[in-house]
Amino acid sequence: MKLVVGLGNPGKKYERTRHNAGFWLIERFAAQTGTVLRKDAKFQALVGRHAPTGAWLLLPQGFVNSSGRPVQMLASFFRISPAEILVVHDELDFAPGVARIKQGGGIAGHNGLKDISARLGSHDYWRLRIGIGHPGDRQAVTDFVLHKPSQEEQAGIDAAIGRALEVLPLALAGDLQGAMLKLHTQEKAQEKVRTAEPAAAPAKADKPEKPGQAAPAKAAAETGQIEKTGKTEKASALKSLFRKFLADTKK
Repeated sequence: MKLVVGLGNPGKKYERTRHNAGFWLIERFAAQTGTVLRKDAKFQALVGRHAPTGAWLLLPQGFVNSSGRPVQMLASFFRISPAEILVVHDELDFAPGVARIKQGGGIAGHNGLKDISARLGSHDYWRLRIGIGHPGDRQAVTDFVLHKPSQEEQAGIDAAIGRALEVLPLALAGDLQGAMLKLHTQEKAQEKVRTAEPAAAPAKADKPEKPGQAAPAKAAAETGQIEKTGKTEKASALKSLFRKFLADTKK
């Protein structure tokens, strides 16, 4: 893999919005690897080079729907084919917490992918898709992607990016199948955790007794025991008195 592109919108206004998931992954990877991203006027993007592999990192600095031109220019300049390009982008069809890799296919209405495909003249580049969820209404999509995710959604997106970052070195080394297998295996494990039934609730404990007051059943049992003991003691006393009377009459 020779070029990794993160999609998003530049500027403070958009930096925490869902549409910038591609930016988030590249920025985290650059920070982890010490790769410096510099603004390059020629490519109209932030550009850096991952030293261990020589792969280029690219964050287009136009809006998402015009991402294709920087990708085309850098790929053309360094003679990089579509099959050697990985585009990281937000994915409406996946829930937050899901990350998957594929090559080619449709663009699913993503304007950034649409522009890249048109500029490259090919759909054969690789995609790393970061799930952001769907608003449930096609008319609400534009507003949805340009707003911040909830705290819970953000946690899921961050976790998915973390898993994707674990397999990115495999992708940069050219082992896309290995990266795909590892990421998707992790995804299945996470799905099992998310869908697992909650543990059974512990049995309800008896209410504690108040100090000096036994539970009704216990009190009744103790009362019966006391009455039984009292009757036994009275019978024993009568027998003793009767034996003494017989002894006195025999004298």
